[in-house]
Amino acid sequence: MALTAATTVLLGGGTAFADPGAAQVPTKPAIRNTVWLTDRRVALWIDSPAMGTQIQVQLLLAREWNSKPDMKFPALFMLDGLRATDQENGWTKDAGAQAFYADKDVTVVLPVGGQSSFYTDWQRPDNGKNYKWETFLTKELPPLLDKDWRTTNVRGLAGLSMGGSAAMTLAARNPGFVRYAASYSGLLATTTLGMPQAIKYAMHDAGGFDSGDMWGPATDAEWDAHDPYAIAEKLRGVSLYVSSGSGLAGRFDIPAGIPGVSTNFTGMVLESLSRFSSTQFVAKLDKLSIPVQVNYRPSGTHSWPYWDFEMRQSWSQAAAALGVETGKPDCAAGGAILPVAQGKTWLGDCLTAEFPLTGGAAQDFRGGRVLWSQAGGAHAVGGMIGGAYEGAAGPTGALGFPISDETPIPGGAQQNFQHGSIVFHDGKAEIHAS
Repeated sequence: MALTAATTVLLGGGTAFADPGAAQVPTKPAIRNTVWLTDRRVALWIDSPAMGTQIQVQLLLAREWNSKPDMKFPALFMLDGLRATDQENGWTKDAGAQAFYADKDVTVVLPVGGQSSFYTDWQRPDNGKNYKWETFLTKELPPLLDKDWRTTNVRGLAGLSMGGSAAMTLAARNPGFVRYAASYSGLLATTTLGMPQAIKYAMHDAGGFDSGDMWGPATDAEWDAHDPYAIAEKLRGVSLYVSSGSGLAGRFDIPAGIPGVSTNFTGMVLESLSRFSSTQFVAKLDKLSIPVQVNYRPSGTHSWPYWDFEMRQSWSQAAAALGVETGKPDCAAGGAILPVAQGKTWLGDCLTAEFPLTGGAAQDFRGGRVLWSQAGGAHAVGGMIGGAYEGAAGPTGALGFPISDETPIPGGAQQNFQHGSIVFHDGKAEIHAS
């Protein structure tokens, strides 16, 4: 038989993951579809009654997901910016989150979509969207992840720009939901003079959205109810991280020929606004005697290289708040796995020690896995073939252990297993079970 395990559509600007399910109006939160992209990256389509549609959420599974199948892991939600797309979260599309978190023992939760939403519940639908992101992220999604994807109630929130604002807002409005919240270049004083107008302009420019449909006119009480500055008291007890650049050209910017001026003029303005509102927010926290880790960079515009830097810079604090190690333990390949690891440079460094499986053994690497059995020997499995294999329950599933390496075929690749094969062709991986 042939089972389509994963589908991907390649675009010029990146990778878009297609929803394999039919559109329908959800009646209760549920995981409608699951697509394994690699052995530790998975795309879920979640029925959201609040939003009346399916929402894609991608997971970067914790380092020991395979080696400790009975273990549960903290969850770190990574929120996108104002121009979030419906295809892929910016933390994997425009930053290096997948590689960075590969050796971390947290499951990273990547909501997909939400352009100009501020990840909040809107008063009215707008631009074809019925945004109820706060309900989805804090009420509908977590029980599903806890039940089916081995997450715990130990959670963190981090985001850039719009997502940084939302990280603080969601943490404050939902006491006990997270232990850690980080804002990278967020707008953290959204009701100060001129800020509602700036947000209104930015939302319209980003996708034609009207902030009046979000929280009403600037005089509406909902603006105060979602302003991190106004509700800062409710962040007491949460580990907080705030960063922003100055707006001046930095090491990741293209100079415009004038000292301190970048060719990214819009990014200079937005980062200046972020710095202004962040300093107001931090001053409020100081007045309330609420601790916060602050990183004000002397330069840098509103752009992804700086947010990627802050993701790495803030990790030690996130790890402490979530109760995990900052890095991986010492590990090295040995035995029959060693020559495979040495011969497949795409595997990268090891993430776990070798661990036993019924009928064999395995070891996880940054780029995939090496599995060994007495019958088939040691073979590496990775990429979308690795994802399809994991989606079919890996060595404990119907396919059993690999008995060959991945081999090229016209237009794709194939790998053989004890009880079938996986063929990658025309952008999809198909399982052929014997």
